[in-house]
Amino acid sequence: MFSRLTPLLDSTQALVTMNRGENSSPDSLTRRRLIKFAAASAALTPAFTFFAPEKPDKNGQSLPASFDALKPLGSRINPIASDEYQARIARVQQLLVQQKPQMDALFVAPGTSLYYFTGVHWWPSERLLGLLITQKGEPLVLCPAFEEARFREQVRIPAEVRVWQEDESPTKLAAATLADRGLRTGLIGVEEATMFTFYDHLRQAAPGLEFSSADPATVACRGVKSAHELELMRLACEATCDVYRAVFASLKEGMSQSDVSALVEAGYAKMGLRGDAMVLFGAAAALPHGTTKPQTLRDGDVVLIDDGCKVEGYCSDVTRTGIFGKPSEKIQRAFEIVRKAQDAALDAARKGRLSGTVDDAARGVITAAGYGPDYKFFTHRLGHGIGLDGHEHPYLVRGSRTTLVPGMSFSNEPGIYIPGQFGVRCEDVMVIAEGGAAQLLTPGFQVSLEKPLG
Repeated sequence: MFSRLTPLLDSTQALVTMNRGENSSPDSLTRRRLIKFAAASAALTPAFTFFAPEKPDKNGQSLPASFDALKPLGSRINPIASDEYQARIARVQQLLVQQKPQMDALFVAPGTSLYYFTGVHWWPSERLLGLLITQKGEPLVLCPAFEEARFREQVRIPAEVRVWQEDESPTKLAAATLADRGLRTGLIGVEEATMFTFYDHLRQAAPGLEFSSADPATVACRGVKSAHELELMRLACEATCDVYRAVFASLKEGMSQSDVSALVEAGYAKMGLRGDAMVLFGAAAALPHGTTKPQTLRDGDVVLIDDGCKVEGYCSDVTRTGIFGKPSEKIQRAFEIVRKAQDAALDAARKGRLSGTVDDAARGVITAAGYGPDYKFFTHRLGHGIGLDGHEHPYLVRGSRTTLVPGMSFSNEPGIYIPGQFGVRCEDVMVIAEGGAAQLLTPGFQVSLEKPLG
């Protein structure tokens, strides 16, 4: 049973839990963040040497004057209401029925999908907290008994809660709960973030049931954003651009990438938000996800800042590449090509088209300009879905055949990367429109290398 998992799993999960914190999403310990932590550790001694703000403010913080305009979003944030969560439950119940073959129930472990359907933030651990959504009726929740009060504080939908004690098997309780709903046989969809050990124990506890990926139901729900979700993402994108504007205005020669990352985080904190950034200078920007080597800002360096923040759990993901000084002709040309590729992708991202064709449009611009073939200089896919996870289904990658529908949201992030010299990436968030080209959720495309935020 899960309360008796191996010490190895316990210790590994403890490490992950410590790094995430109670209210962090399951994707919060990303590769970019690991790189940033490693870089920060490598540069620990000189960190903040050049981050020397003018005067402390009334809260004891010291930030450059360009940060003065940053304010909390306050009443602009409209949280997701209980009836919206209930509508999501009803929608996924319809989708369970529509699948071929039908899914009799959906199993969701802690992660962003649990938050999407219930409003509950819960860290993954060896103790199973599971959500079961059947085709009809209230959702069922399996909860550690000592956590019941904490769960009920958070849950935003009517749900039947069944608890299990430390010496009991939660998966046997899950099997019995499904049997009480008449499900001794049938097909259960398992949400993608579920740990294998949860699935494996549930399979053993309910041998009469079959299991498959829940993606056809969960991705169909989460992949298409409501107007409310898009507004929260738009706020996150605007906040990210506001913070970047303040940071680019505060760059000084000799800063480390850790100094600049700290400025980004401080900017978000001033707005009452949490966010971070991967920062790359010069030749390091040719590595799309960065390097652990310490970097120091020098005249003529490109400065690439990437990542974002969350508003009510909804993500931004924005990249701006600026120049500290004046760009060389080669850097300027690369920037102009990347921006044209963004324009082509925005125009190609239309209702009814296939997702892979958007990558084709952007890659065609870059290849035609001499930065090809294939992935030689534009080394990654064009974009990813974005919502409660920074990277989620569907994806804009060559050959992908998802039909684009209004409400799907994606990053639009072409780049040109010249090993040993520089990299340029521009990234904005866009949403498929009812008619015409996709629309931006960011305030606008990058203006120039000298003024990345205008």
